[in-house]
Amino acid sequence: MFRFAANLSMMFQEQDFLDRFTAAKQAGFDAVEFLFPYAYPAHEIVKRLEDNQLDLALFNLPPGDWEAGERGLSIYPERRGEFQATAGMAMQYAQLLKVKQLHVMAGIIRPGEDLAGMRRTYIDNLRKTAQSAAEHGFTILIEPLNPRDMPGYFLRTCSQAAQIISEVGEPNLKLQFDMYHVQITEGDVTTRLKEWASIIGHIQIAGVPGRHEPDHGELHYPWLLQTLHELGYEGYVGCEYRPLSKTEDGLKWMSGYHSAPTPAAGALNPLPGS
Repeated sequence: MFRFAANLSMMFQEQDFLDRFTAAKQAGFDAVEFLFPYAYPAHEIVKRLEDNQLDLALFNLPPGDWEAGERGLSIYPERRGEFQATAGMAMQYAQLLKVKQLHVMAGIIRPGEDLAGMRRTYIDNLRKTAQSAAEHGFTILIEPLNPRDMPGYFLRTCSQAAQIISEVGEPNLKLQFDMYHVQITEGDVTTRLKEWASIIGHIQIAGVPGRHEPDHGELHYPWLLQTLHELGYEGYVGCEYRPLSKTEDGLKWMSGYHSAPTPAAGALNPLPGS
């Protein structure tokens, strides 16, 4: 059975954030995810999760000044201290919210900056963060983002992410594989799923090109999710899309995934669960 997590930063926008937990449960979700929890006291989110018997799949470390266009701090040599402080805050939230996966955003490349120095800083920050996270049983995720939605973002492709993960060398650093971003940047999503299966920690989906429901656009999700099952993936599938209208009106696509075939014997590269 597929385990879908509603992304509350994009879905159920008709309601205030703290009310979206109940809306997600009523719509048939058993898990949620979101970008950032930090605008709310942790106990308020815990209450919504517990009241609705929802699991929390993941959230992101603080990105810096989001309104000013910052999309992560982990690549900037001059902001190492700030990044490590935000990582500590995120892990405090993670312990209270009982989440096991945290996404570290990289950051935006600014003109004239030292890319090699950024890469070294990124690897060092990820290694230290993964080591700290391992003490609490957390997995750290990194996600390539497409240049249309996120111009200038440092991490672009799965192969780039795989090289970073290899160099960091920590077993709890994994790839967040968003099929929407992968299709726009690289294409050939099925092949890339199989290629990087052993390092994938979390999956996200959305229709391409509009980032709407996954039954709209050029990606054929029945095929891709079948492939995911054949690969032995047991984690959550995050629904990180913008509904075309009212969220509940666009959830008919989920009805076909209430059950799914058992992964075949000898399935390729079993993946870690959440």
